[in-house]
Amino acid sequence: MDRSEIAVLIGKTYKEDAIGQRIASETKREVFCSIGSISGSEKLEAGRNGITAEYKLSMFQPDYQGEEIVEIAGRRYAVYRTYQARNDTMELYLEVKAGA
Repeated sequence: MDRSEIAVLIGKTYKEDAIGQRIASETKREVFCSIGSISGSEKLEAGRNGITAEYKLSMFQPDYQGEEIVEIAGRRYAVYRTYQARNDTMELYLEVKAGA
């Protein structure tokens, strides 16, 4: 599998300020991956659940650390489903989501 494309995985970390409020900050990491289209059946099933499925991203499983936002070509997508495939491959299914 060709993993020559780059995606940015975005995670959130939280710190407390002086008065105890949790303040979120983003952490970004670039990973090599393969970006593909969603199958018709995946798009249909996601649509039934109110999800606008857009891409399937395949990467090495150790590179994924539970991030919920992925940036591709400057546009952000939310991870709505993951799948542990064979040969240490993790698949992330991405949706278009406002505010992601």
